[in-house]
Amino acid sequence: MSRTYEELAQYFATTPIQLFGVYRTWLEGNRIYSGHVHKPTAKCGVIIALEGEATFVFDEVERYRLKPGHILFGGAGRQLEVAPGTDGFQYCLAHYLPSGPADEKEQRRPEDITCLEVTLNPELLRLVEQLLNAASAPEVMDKLNQRSLFYQLITKVLQSERYHQNKDSYLVIEDAIRYIQSHFTEPLTLTKLADRYQLKAKYFSYLFTKYTGTGPIDYLIHYRMNKAHEWLLTKQFSVSAVAKSIGYSDPYYFSRLFKKYKGVAPSQVDFDSREG
Repeated sequence: MSRTYEELAQYFATTPIQLFGVYRTWLEGNRIYSGHVHKPTAKCGVIIALEGEATFVFDEVERYRLKPGHILFGGAGRQLEVAPGTDGFQYCLAHYLPSGPADEKEQRRPEDITCLEVTLNPELLRLVEQLLNAASAPEVMDKLNQRSLFYQLITKVLQSERYHQNKDSYLVIEDAIRYIQSHFTEPLTLTKLADRYQLKAKYFSYLFTKYTGTGPIDYLIHYRMNKAHEWLLTKQFSVSAVAKSIGYSDPYYFSRLFKKYKGVAPSQVDFDSREG
């Protein structure tokens, strides 16, 4: 089951990123651009194809034919040759690198490459233009806005890819997510959730997992534990009160679940235990 968008979302959500610059570049047609053949790329890139076509060849063997809507991620420390088509090639490029040493648990490396295809709709193109404008402005507030727009753009691209891979179930699962978030204090079960959409439990679970990367009940428990963590941080409620507020009448069962999902007992929650 391919969930590339989920893996990329996890990477950008958990890995601190240093953004180095954003550019709009035009390459003339029928030329070979080989500046990175003898001097490998120093940074990762998010390359958004806007007009024309071009073939990107990494390390002489890994080839990507980019057309409008194709978006390429990664590629740090790689040899690169670019061959635009007859009509040239225009793209937006954002340079970035993970800041700090890589997490040993992190599966994605800076040199890894992923290519997605999305629709260049007006909203996405507007974000590209706003990002380019913010990158050209000198003020520190513009730099902050540049980072915000970069993450908005990444989010929009990955949401588009998720929709593309789940066209048939998109509306059902989005509604199921909203329903879980609105009714998480109730005694929800897999069967109850599946019956709401007139689906077999096993098939509903498959669709939900394919879309979100986790099963519906696991999603529910994660959501409950996150809410509990939020309320415990206030130090205004007892463990028993928090357990009841998220649907668990047995505080001991809640405490076991909380420690399993959060790695700390509810009674030990403090500001140092907040997740990044």
